[in-house]
Amino acid sequence: MRMLLQAGSLAAVLVAAPLAAQGESGIRVGDRAPVLSVNDLDGKPVNLGQWIGKKPVLIEFWATWCSNCEELLPRFREAQKLVGDRVEFIGVNVTVNQTPARVRRYLEDHPIPFRVLYDDEGASTRAYLAPATSYVVIVDRAGNVVYTGVGADQRFEPALKRVAGVQE
Repeated sequence: MRMLLQAGSLAAVLVAAPLAAQGESGIRVGDRAPVLSVNDLDGKPVNLGQWIGKKPVLIEFWATWCSNCEELLPRFREAQKLVGDRVEFIGVNVTVNQTPARVRRYLEDHPIPFRVLYDDEGASTRAYLAPATSYVVIVDRAGNVVYTGVGADQRFEPALKRVAGVQE
């Protein structure tokens, strides 16, 4: 029952949260990025510390039903082509109205340029104060948050290029 209440509370926050302008909600730019483990689609823990503090990381909190996330996909694909393996791309599925099977089916038709994690316990969603799906956090090599944004119209590319060392 407690887990159901937590999921309901998370759903209310993610669905009802206003789409804030970049940097107005969630973890603050300049904060240290939380290092924790999040399960993959097979339920195996993945420690974010293998990247955070070692290389730049882009994290998107997403769901299969998120239209803003869908709109961002082509831009993430282009961004990944531009920066290659200089940045780790991680997609954290927030698991609201999601199952691992549903996420796998979605991925078959919508290949995404992310390492897909499944936040079934809500740990990373809470740690990063994710206000909504389509929430993007960019972390520099030192482990500091350099960008946050929500929605389909955010401008994450300049921050991503900067942390990846790509010249404008």
